[in-house]
Amino acid sequence: MKIGIVLSQPPSYSETFFNSKIKGLIEHGYIVELYVRQKSSDYTNCKVFTAPEVSNNRVIQLFKTTFVILSLLPNLKGVLRFIKLEKSAGRSSSQTLKNIYTNSHLLKANLDWLHFGFTTMALQSEHVAKSIGAKMAVSCRGYDMDVYPLKNPNCYSLIWVNVDKVHAISKYMLTRAVENGMLNTTENSIITPAINTSLFQDNIEKQIDKIKPVRITTTARLHWVKGLDYTLEALALLKTKGIKFNYEILGEGSEYESLRFAVHELGLEDNVSLVGKLSHKETLKKLQETDIYIQYSNSEGFCNAVLEAQAMGCFCIVSDGGALPENVLNNETGWVVPKRNPVALVEAISMVLNMDKLALKAVRNIARERVLKEFAIKTQIQSFIDFYE
Repeated sequence: MKIGIVLSQPPSYSETFFNSKIKGLIEHGYIVELYVRQKSSDYTNCKVFTAPEVSNNRVIQLFKTTFVILSLLPNLKGVLRFIKLEKSAGRSSSQTLKNIYTNSHLLKANLDWLHFGFTTMALQSEHVAKSIGAKMAVSCRGYDMDVYPLKNPNCYSLIWVNVDKVHAISKYMLTRAVENGMLNTTENSIITPAINTSLFQDNIEKQIDKIKPVRITTTARLHWVKGLDYTLEALALLKTKGIKFNYEILGEGSEYESLRFAVHELGLEDNVSLVGKLSHKETLKKLQETDIYIQYSNSEGFCNAVLEAQAMGCFCIVSDGGALPENVLNNETGWVVPKRNPVALVEAISMVLNMDKLALKAVRNIARERVLKEFAIKTQIQSFIDFYE
């Protein structure tokens, strides 16, 4: 079986949910090809095909378009089918021509499945799979279902009538897909993210030392959806209680200046460090040194970082945003707190700090065992094999 996966660019080292899937499918005898808009020369897990670039220079673009059209002549039957489907959907001739150009690398493909790694990646490509005789799949992730449709109502209407199967990374994401127009008759499957359990075999015994500052960590891109501003407000309240702590945010992003200013305004400069982006190995080392891991996001599709924190023996406190309550089971494998409520977050942190050591150990052990058992890459790969078969 031949599977084409569509992404904006080849997955980075940290995007384990894509890398593990590609490697796992290949190891099980599947042919996997990657179709991207921006190519990375150092990606070697599978063949990579790149969409043609779009030039702002009209003359250059005319030459590029002519070359692409000529290169599609061996696939003329599929292109004509694509034009017919675009026309039946009410697309203008100019938009159809643009779509032929930007999808030309896909229209040349010979695949059994064309899987868009994000639902937004399928926009303006809704008819490609049918045109090349492949089945179409899309994956529903956080931005796809929680953010983009707010700015673009009914944006997925053409996708829902053309897709053969939908992959959601959580029950929450599947619910949001239905709310965003997915047909009730559409075949679907929930396959959660997974971790490489071989990296977490050593059981790290942790105890919170009430004499030393509590070590708190969050791994997240610096973006409003991650709720880092509410986390900082909570920690400012925690500081007024006389509790000593060191908080590190691992990640980079557009909200750096805003968060840096908030740290200053809240009087947390001696307590909070914006560490920046780290390698996966460096991140795990930080988690090894962490007492409490906080993921107080406004919403999450699932969140691999929380899985890894649990596997590293961290005591995890998360918001009730999105699928986080599926990731952390409240009062069993960690604690779930109402989002955008700094006071509630402080109360949860204080409760954990005052818990009996044996009770904390039980939570940590249950969390570790659940993650290593239910969220292993091996399980995820088998789920994807079942998905395509």
